[in-house]
Amino acid sequence: MDQTATRIARTIASDIGANTNQVTAAVELLDGGATIPFVARYRKEVTGGLDDSQLRLLADRLGYLRDMEARRATILQSIKDQGKLTDDLTRAIAGAETKSALEDIYLPYKPKRRTKAMIARENGLEPLLRAILGDRNADPEALAAGYVSDAVADVKTALNGARDILAEELTENADLLGRLREFMKAEAVITSRVAEGKEQAGAKFSDYFDHSEKWSDIAAHRALAILRASKEEIVTIDIAPDPETGVARAETIIGAAIGIRGDGPGDAWLRKAASWTWRIKLSLSMYMDLLTDLRQRAHEEAITVFARNLKDLLLAAPAGPRATLGLDPGIRTGVKVAVVDATGKVLDTATIYPFQPKMDVRGSEAKIIELVQRHNVDLVAIGNGTASRETEKLVAETLKLLPPAVKKPTKVVVSEAGASVYSASELAAREFPDLDVSLRGAVSIARRLQDPLAELVKIEPQSIGVGQYQHDVDQRRLAKTLEAVVEDAVNAVGVDLNTASAPLLSHVAGLGPSLAQSIVDHRDINGAFASRKALLKVSGLGPKAFEQCAGFLRIREGEEPLDASSVHPEAYDVARRIVASCGRDLRAIAGDDKALRGLRAEQFVDDRFGLPTVRDIFQELEKPGRDPRPDFKTASFADGIEDIKDLRTGMSLEGTVTNVAAFGAFVDIGVHQDGLVHISQLADRFVKDPHDVVKAGDVVKVRVTEVDVARKRIGLSMKKPGNDQRSDRRNDRGAKGPSKGPRQPRQGNNKGYSAKPNQSNQSGALGAALQEAMSRKKR
Repeated sequence: MDQTATRIARTIASDIGANTNQVTAAVELLDGGATIPFVARYRKEVTGGLDDSQLRLLADRLGYLRDMEARRATILQSIKDQGKLTDDLTRAIAGAETKSALEDIYLPYKPKRRTKAMIARENGLEPLLRAILGDRNADPEALAAGYVSDAVADVKTALNGARDILAEELTENADLLGRLREFMKAEAVITSRVAEGKEQAGAKFSDYFDHSEKWSDIAAHRALAILRASKEEIVTIDIAPDPETGVARAETIIGAAIGIRGDGPGDAWLRKAASWTWRIKLSLSMYMDLLTDLRQRAHEEAITVFARNLKDLLLAAPAGPRATLGLDPGIRTGVKVAVVDATGKVLDTATIYPFQPKMDVRGSEAKIIELVQRHNVDLVAIGNGTASRETEKLVAETLKLLPPAVKKPTKVVVSEAGASVYSASELAAREFPDLDVSLRGAVSIARRLQDPLAELVKIEPQSIGVGQYQHDVDQRRLAKTLEAVVEDAVNAVGVDLNTASAPLLSHVAGLGPSLAQSIVDHRDINGAFASRKALLKVSGLGPKAFEQCAGFLRIREGEEPLDASSVHPEAYDVARRIVASCGRDLRAIAGDDKALRGLRAEQFVDDRFGLPTVRDIFQELEKPGRDPRPDFKTASFADGIEDIKDLRTGMSLEGTVTNVAAFGAFVDIGVHQDGLVHISQLADRFVKDPHDVVKAGDVVKVRVTEVDVARKRIGLSMKKPGNDQRSDRRNDRGAKGPSKGPRQPRQGNNKGYSAKPNQSNQSGALGAALQEAMSRKKR
């Protein structure tokens, strides 16, 4: 392994908490075309057990570091071509650990446009600067008099030229830039001020009209709110050290780089030059650096939160293969109805009009009853958008009219986020060419209750709506991260080869849209796959793709019992040896956790398969094809609570977590408007990360703490009664920075949230970010 690869492996090993041998092995597998799910599940011996999270970070850092190494080589060659490469410079470039540090070193050698410093040098003023630096007791003006010429009009022009040369040298001093950057990261304050006349237009950003806090402490959601407000020209932003003490400290750092030590005329002139350089050049440079850093940091955290919420949603409990009636609520245009069988096949569709203007309640009830009885419907999935509670009430009343002999279906309110996007998509058009666009949403709602993962993979992740400021963040980075989440979720659950759609198959390791469609086409022509091996008959699917995907595909009741498990075909011999040791048939021990108790995994380790793989096989034989998702359960919305106006402080309700952010969790309580459980109200203990307490899809019990009808805000608490007012100070501090100066925020009153700065521990967290998120409709 060459020096560059070794350096990269060492860096990544430190980042992911592994050793260099593990990293090197994983890199070789990934470079060889292996997918992350495959490596994480079936190459544990090779990588020393690196999991999918570590491998995702490894792949991400590998790309960054390889780009950096390529840039390092380019910079070395550029400086070498200029004839300026020295041993010290070579060592400095080799030792740079970040792209910014590398670019700092390259600044003096980077080709640039004609600058004032260049002109000053051409006019012979560089010796003047050296003279001032060399004799601090000499009067700079007296020295400058000797440099007046046809090109240099007077002493002032000469000194300004010398200053321009000094300023350029300082702005290209890698060591100085590094020290200033660290100083700013530790001491800088970010300030936002409302632009004149923008108070009304930017009311939703009111928390940031006069806001100030330490740059290093600002939470991602507040940073994103300020950045959006700035983009919309509602506020102006500044990032600077404290004006009373910080500027002097910055200038002192610059002075130290120049070597200012005394009070002679030269030192006095140099101090003024240092101050000018900070004010005119370096402060702007630091502002841009920190603004870029802040944006990247906020984007990364927002993307991480989005990814975690998406993962929770994709891995939500499936209701399973049960006949389902899906309802896509609507008022004027009617409620769209679709019935799907246990496999998701569309059996029937209709549109009913129980609301204004038609008010055909009787006809709507009759249609629902007819469909339920005709198709033996077991579940009713109701979209949670406009008219959701009214539709749920209609269904509840209708089910009471069913004959006693008919089993009443279970009604469930389902998130319809992204359903309309799917309905109008090219995929939906291919899947339902003869079905009206408006009815496709009802089908999607029914299917996502049966199997959220199988249905949600058909929708672009960004359209599912479990992130905040998702349109503000780096879209390429967001798409890449969310695709990784979908891939990991699909492969963690496994896919039924004989029923899966092409969109679902496309996320299986080693496959993609083209191969997935080929599998579906082969299945349509030749019938169900009898075994995993039959995959090799699919056009374009070779040994490499088979190796990557086979273990994640399931065949129920096939020729080979192991095809229904996550045991990879390459390890079937090991599984059969384990079964043979039990003296029983494979189908007989499958699912019998007692059958293997007398065996030790170590007995079956060989030169091909180590202990981790054998242990995985043991677990799979005990519970073949086990689904990692939780058991299905639903929230029950309170009767008579259908609108925000029906809420009262103190009400205890049940709801479903729709979104989790750094400052708390949004909960659907059935009033068309999510409520917020602030982080300080999530538990009767300190909560560092809301994800430690709840995740998207959880059913939770909450208590209403505040209702603001005008601004459509609902404050909720998950604390025990009487504990709402006793918030943890550490949770409060995370809510919002102070309005002026880098002080700690005041304690809040813990009453839900407020738009008034510093009146509540939730005000900052619920500024622009929450007002926008909470005023949105579900759809």
